[in-house]
Amino acid sequence: MADHELRIVIAGAGIAGLAAALRLQRDGHRVLVVERAAERRTGGYLVNLLGPGFDAADALGLVPALRERDQGIFTSLLVRADGSTKTTMPAALAEQSLGSRALTVFRGDLEAVLFEALGGAAEVRFGTSVTAVTDGAAGPLQVTLSDGSEHEADLLIGADGLHSGVRELVFGPKAQYVRDLGHAVIAFPMEAAPEGLPEQTASTFIDVGRTAAVFRPRGGAPSAFFTYRTDETPRGPVEALAEHFGDLSGPVHEAARWSADTDDAYVDSVSQVVMDAWSRGRVVLLGDAAWCVSLFAGHGAGLALAGADRLGAALLDHPGELSDAAREWETGLREEVRTRQRQARAGMARFAPPSRFHVHVQDLMIRALTAPVVGGLLMRGLHRVMER
Repeated sequence: MADHELRIVIAGAGIAGLAAALRLQRDGHRVLVVERAAERRTGGYLVNLLGPGFDAADALGLVPALRERDQGIFTSLLVRADGSTKTTMPAALAEQSLGSRALTVFRGDLEAVLFEALGGAAEVRFGTSVTAVTDGAAGPLQVTLSDGSEHEADLLIGADGLHSGVRELVFGPKAQYVRDLGHAVIAFPMEAAPEGLPEQTASTFIDVGRTAAVFRPRGGAPSAFFTYRTDETPRGPVEALAEHFGDLSGPVHEAARWSADTDDAYVDSVSQVVMDAWSRGRVVLLGDAAWCVSLFAGHGAGLALAGADRLGAALLDHPGELSDAAREWETGLREEVRTRQRQARAGMARFAPPSRFHVHVQDLMIRALTAPVVGGLLMRGLHRVMER
């Protein structure tokens, strides 16, 4: 429990914001969370919690509830353009390597577990955003919200994602920090599972400059994921899929295309956030707002949980010394974030191979993974890399 109670405003009720609210209110701080969306998001794509991400979920007391929503490890099918299967990678290969300290959950389920754990201990205002911040040398931090209210705070946490409004207000235009990786992503839930795709199975098509995947979990709706190389701002999902994936056929690809015309579709450029510092005065950025590693890296949810938990610990270790707490917290996370960002940039070729040669090499690697002895060794090696 904190010896020095802080008044904290958190912008963003996603994974990073809710995790910070949960940790900080448990530590005895007074927390207000504001979220620009009108209501809490549900569904979303699958996220993996491994290594530090799993440890943070455990430290926050989330693992029992997340176990109930765990989708487990998927059997992976590598398919051709007509949807027929080239290679099958059984789920058992990954399960042998990952063991019990791994979770695969829908992003919306993780946010729901965090929200339920918070249990009304902190106020959450939806349809509200931060519109102004005044952090003078004298007096408290002043935070103005879009509902017209003004709040004196000891700390403002910007956990409002890649397109952070708090970052824009306090640190400057996003063009200074957001690095476009030259790819677009489209993801959306599907109304029904494609014909012939079993439960707990992922079907993936990988080609030059693009990947298409469909996931059918044992619980929850199926979902589709597409990424492709482009220097243009992503357009609507129907138009983009027709242009970049219109040649694909078979039940898996057809089902994904029919489901693309939905309000729930997520369409965006693939980007990273690179900043020299994640804090300024009494304002701290957290999660994607500070260090978005991109979906090519994975681990975004785990880093958000770990970042929130470690920020709480740093504030306890340095009561009344916000600058010291922020410095210690950032030092502890910085190298891990850099590593994940490097891995993402190096790994882009896995999601959108630059040439036919790269596709061929990737096919050979996947086939090697399916061989019992070689596959077991490679999966253990892959797991060690992911844990770094």
